[in-house]
Amino acid sequence: MKRTAAALWVGDLKTGDGSLTTHSGALEQTPYTFAQRFGDSPGTNPEELIAAAHAGCFTMATCAALTREGFKPTRLSTQAAVILEQVEGAWTLTASHLEMRAVVPQITAERFAEIAVDAKVNCPVSRALNLKITLDAQLDATR
Repeated sequence: MKRTAAALWVGDLKTGDGSLTTHSGALEQTPYTFAQRFGDSPGTNPEELIAAAHAGCFTMATCAALTREGFKPTRLSTQAAVILEQVEGAWTLTASHLEMRAVVPQITAERFAEIAVDAKVNCPVSRALNLKITLDAQLDATR
């Protein structure tokens, strides 16, 4: 299995701009700029896309593990927050925090936590990232 994406950048770092395109077409010349990446301007950036990939991968890994165990999740919702900061003068992704809220009938909170932690460690995106990964996974009151 191979997935591809492309980036194009035109101009200098601070006043230039770029675009991101994925083979699937999910992104089609989607613009990104210095201000979107390092400031508060609206738009996407590589770190946001890594967060989306991590949230999606972890959620599917959790669902797969729950299904293997005979549980039928009703709803799994994950937010990922990727931290980009200066480390020894270089911009570095240092952490990703996953926050999941789930509705999974007939599972104990303890078993759900075990499954979520295993998914956090073993989803392909977690395994690819070289950073600290934390998790807050909770079942919603309705089980």
